[in-house]
Amino acid sequence: MCRSLPFPDDACAAPEAVVAGDFWRITVLTDRLIRLEYSSQGLFTDKVTQTVVSRRFPVPEFSVKDSPEELVLTTGRLRLTYNKKTFSPEGLQIAVLSRNGSLYHLWNYGDTPHDLGGTARTLDRADGAIPLGCGLMSKEGWSVIDDSGTVTIERDGWIGDRADDTADDFYFFGYGREYITCLKDFYTLTGATPLLPRFALGNWWSRYYRYTQQSYLELMDRFDREDIPFTVSVIDMDWHLYEEVDPKYSTAPGEPAGWTGYTWNRRLFPDPKGFMKALHDRGRKVTLNIHPADGIRGFEDCYPAMAAFMGVDAEKEEPVRFQPANRRFMEGYFSLIHHPMEADGVDFWWVDWQQGTDSGKKGLDPLWLLNHYHYLDNCRGGRRGLIFSRYAGPGSHRYPVGFSGDTVISWKSLDFQPRFTASASNIGYSWWSHDIGGHMLGVKDDEMALRWFQLGVFSPIFRLHSTCEEFNSKEPWQYNALVEPIMKDFLRLRHRMIPYLHTMNRRTSVEKRPLIEPMYYRHPWEDEAYTVPNQYYFGTDLIACPITSPADRVTGTGKFSAWLPEGTWIDFFTGLIYKGGRRMDLYRDLYSEPVLAKAGAIIPLDGRMHGSACDNPAQLEIRVFAGGDGRFSLWEDDGAGSRYDPARWAETPMAFSWGSSAVFRISPAEGNTSVLPRERQFTILFTGVSDRCEAEVSVGGVPADAICSSYDASTGSLRVELPAVPVTESLTLTLRRAALADNRAQDRIHDLLNRAQMGFRLKSFTMDTVRELNQGAPLEKVIKDLKALEITPELLGAVTELLTAR
Repeated sequence: MCRSLPFPDDACAAPEAVVAGDFWRITVLTDRLIRLEYSSQGLFTDKVTQTVVSRRFPVPEFSVKDSPEELVLTTGRLRLTYNKKTFSPEGLQIAVLSRNGSLYHLWNYGDTPHDLGGTARTLDRADGAIPLGCGLMSKEGWSVIDDSGTVTIERDGWIGDRADDTADDFYFFGYGREYITCLKDFYTLTGATPLLPRFALGNWWSRYYRYTQQSYLELMDRFDREDIPFTVSVIDMDWHLYEEVDPKYSTAPGEPAGWTGYTWNRRLFPDPKGFMKALHDRGRKVTLNIHPADGIRGFEDCYPAMAAFMGVDAEKEEPVRFQPANRRFMEGYFSLIHHPMEADGVDFWWVDWQQGTDSGKKGLDPLWLLNHYHYLDNCRGGRRGLIFSRYAGPGSHRYPVGFSGDTVISWKSLDFQPRFTASASNIGYSWWSHDIGGHMLGVKDDEMALRWFQLGVFSPIFRLHSTCEEFNSKEPWQYNALVEPIMKDFLRLRHRMIPYLHTMNRRTSVEKRPLIEPMYYRHPWEDEAYTVPNQYYFGTDLIACPITSPADRVTGTGKFSAWLPEGTWIDFFTGLIYKGGRRMDLYRDLYSEPVLAKAGAIIPLDGRMHGSACDNPAQLEIRVFAGGDGRFSLWEDDGAGSRYDPARWAETPMAFSWGSSAVFRISPAEGNTSVLPRERQFTILFTGVSDRCEAEVSVGGVPADAICSSYDASTGSLRVELPAVPVTESLTLTLRRAALADNRAQDRIHDLLNRAQMGFRLKSFTMDTVRELNQGAPLEKVIKDLKALEITPELLGAVTELLTAR
């Protein structure tokens, strides 16, 4: 078992940051982050704990006024007053100060936070919203992380006990509305989010179902024939013996004996090693579902070795109890059970723990133990580790990926997931994986399933899943003829987004910025940013606005009530251009959802249109959005190592300068260019440009010809295909006569009305009213006249969006 710490052993704060008495200790970590400890025994903790891995911050400036009765400690942003007694509301206060030194908020020990929410352990059986745990972000400007009583992690990697397990030990964050700074310091305190393997960013196939080896591979082959890319194969419960297990092995009356299992069901999978090799040959990584609560019992293939290792009487088939806090048990658990199956082809494990809170050690969550040691073990040998498990409290971001649990299939569940995912960033948890499409119960609704697929593309992890039920499955061909091809297109889009997502993967780990950020992260003083919990930044350059309610029957469009920040925004799918700084209802048919790119955004996509390969591609499509300047660095690596090593990475800088002669430049790749193909073929798609633009190309400063260029008036997009060029050469495209595209509002309204399920004469009246603009009628009058027609509110809203976008 790998037990080495996945972070530097620098848990001890600098001595100059500490102010202490006999029974209390205060550590100033930053000018806005303070650790407070009180121990009646005068015993304090300087080790790594479940939550905290490093207290080695640069020591900030602070002052102390100390008297026998009171301590006053002041930093540039906090003022702490303490009576040097047992912590109490009367004796311990912290004033959060604004930049100019005025009082922002006063906190008293024991105050209940009014934060913006964090996340939850699981969405099991949720049908809509559930309560969320606390996060770090608060409009009041403060939050507290309580680390009291957690276990320590010793230098040899095993868990230990605190010298005083009754001591208070908590961390006060007083960051005001500087949410991003707060989160970065939290990551410094609790550890960076590890890099994910690149394959994890593609599509995952999962279904709780009694597959056979043959039927599973046949399904994978059909996905390949229909050009539906998947990078991860999830094998749920029935890979192991389950229903076939003799009830005598049950650990509780009425409970199935085979819920926990480690023995392949060879009736279903006669050649497990060959099965997993076949999946690897098809480009899939493999994860198996495990429920370890019932330990190892007499029917298991691994039982004799494990029983001997643990000194259990094998002749009596005495069970080997699940003991995650027992060091020897965990040694055998990995070396005798998991490692042999990994040698046969298992890439990582789905730790599906839902069996309570008893670890065998008082107060220690077995889920945290499993997550911690499974992740470390998967990193052994210098691998980039991965597990798939539920959230186990602050610090869980060190063990990605998160399994959010078995939701009810309903619009309410779909509507809660964007908010749930975004708010999880408030506690640093960024790599959630949901059961896309929902898991169980509910009803089949093809439109709802499609909207869930669309949410999945703009989620941290896209994993289809469903329960063990005959009619509940997520293959696109299980849906109607309208929805099926759209689902396939979105699965392909997700796969093609891996270059962008992998760059964000590095950003999450190295720059401490999660893939998904609530709108208030970048707009903390805009009241509107707090009113759109389902809207979020998706990486550096996109805003996602997932549609989570049924379409209007008349227009065939779903609606999202969005807030657009100041600036120019262009729809990723339709090319519609918006002026920001306002609330706006966005309407979309089933073919797209609102995803907005800021003017100047640069989004790299895999240029390969077919297959499931997820290596660094030799073909790239770069989407560039008009109307502003932008920069983007594409980061790629060799895929090895869970810790960031600059020597493994290559950077390809890109820049766009907007003007009448707009210039897009791809600079030569820098760093470890050996991880890249020697040459790359680029397709550049400029979105939001007028049809007057003309592209000129140069490679290494020398004029060159494009392979071809074409203009799509429906999205205002100019596509320029270029010859392959060495990655060490620069590439420049100049757009002459550059200008923003016309939104073609009247053409779009005509298309909307043509599809609308309504009376023909009312369609004509509506279109004639819109055409009043051609005769010089003011926009305000046209909208007033549209209201007078008494068209439905949703049609009026959809038409108004198109008329007022810019």
